[in-house]
Amino acid sequence: MSKIKKFFSRKKAEAAFKLNLTGSGMGTGHKLNSPKQETPSSSSRQKYEAYVPPKRNEISNEARAAASAALARIDKKTSREFNTSLSAVKAQAKRELEAERRQREEAMGTPSTTSTSTSASGGDTRNLACEGVFFRCPLISEEILPKSVWKVRIKEFLYQQLEADRGLTACLIIHNCNVKEKADECIATLIRYLENLIKNPEEEKFCKIRMSNKIFSEKVRYVEGALDVLQAAGFNEVQIDGEPFLLWTKEQTEKDLDLPTLVEALKSSEIIPLELDRNIKVLLPSQACRVALPDEFYRLSPEEIKKEQQLRSEAIAQSQMLRTKAMREREEQRNLRMYRYALVRVKFPNGLFIQGTFNVYEKISDVFEFVQSCLADESLDFSLVSNSDGKLGDEDLEKTLYDCKLIPNTLLLFSANDTPAPLQTDINYLKEDLLMLVQAM
Repeated sequence: MSKIKKFFSRKKAEAAFKLNLTGSGMGTGHKLNSPKQETPSSSSRQKYEAYVPPKRNEISNEARAAASAALARIDKKTSREFNTSLSAVKAQAKRELEAERRQREEAMGTPSTTSTSTSASGGDTRNLACEGVFFRCPLISEEILPKSVWKVRIKEFLYQQLEADRGLTACLIIHNCNVKEKADECIATLIRYLENLIKNPEEEKFCKIRMSNKIFSEKVRYVEGALDVLQAAGFNEVQIDGEPFLLWTKEQTEKDLDLPTLVEALKSSEIIPLELDRNIKVLLPSQACRVALPDEFYRLSPEEIKKEQQLRSEAIAQSQMLRTKAMREREEQRNLRMYRYALVRVKFPNGLFIQGTFNVYEKISDVFEFVQSCLADESLDFSLVSNSDGKLGDEDLEKTLYDCKLIPNTLLLFSANDTPAPLQTDINYLKEDLLMLVQAM
């Protein structure tokens, strides 16, 4: 695996070097044996005539009036931009908390809109709780992109490296550009070919591969990256008696690469990992009512989700009076297995929410770390309380969100352990730079 790590380290160093070459800090190049050129003074630089724009016709009075009206609308819109200063955000949050309190008093017993119920996105995307699920790929770049975009980027990146490092790159292509079952079968077959060559380099039957062979055709030939591995190993396509073969010669092996190293690379190469981005958001109370999740949160396709929900509704309607506790528990587990990701919201005493995306198998301790990273005082002792299960204690830290049934979306209440509850509403616990993430409705 050290070869693969060195491969990525080298590629990132090359990318950084190229970036520096194109940056403004580098001067123009010159040959080492060329005579030194004096830096031209500002007075000796070539002067160019200034660009003179063509003369335009005068605009009509009607056009002037329309332009003035448009500018007035823009100015009016700009003047209502959301103020992200600390005092403005706190004042807005207080107003919305007060409105929320009055609304609860007027409608006692009405279920909260921030419950864990959710529905598949299929309507207005403006009502979604977040735009989607996003990832990082530190081995390639620091961009934050959807998984589908990263798959394309990774494939493009790997194919760009083929000419310089064909063997190692091709091993990674097999893992990252093919279905896992096909990749595993292909790698096992390639390892068998190469290990036979390592043990018996003089034996003719191991030095050539008939391309029409059934095993080769089914498991190797049409798998992305496989032929590049064999080419790096020293195989070249030839015609023998009018039939295509791959023929091995030691001289054709890629420079600075031997067969045992290639076998080790095939065994140790893995799918390039993507890191789930929290996609952190800071919400006002009025913005925290959106709970509809994007399709990426589900293991099923949107059509399958709708069909599943329809079947479940029909089954509940038919057997609502006959369902036992065991049946209800099985139904609940079935519902939970529909999701890949969970949306976690944490409500602070001053009315602000933070929101992050998690894998359903991440631990409760990961949620605590996420909240801690958002605090202005990261050493603060705090608790998180679930509406359904109460306070999350030390015994819950190693449990997953799935285990605690905190999916697909959940609301946790933040409480500072050493601060009296009445005083907490006037304290801003979040880092001030996070307030810039608060957006106008």
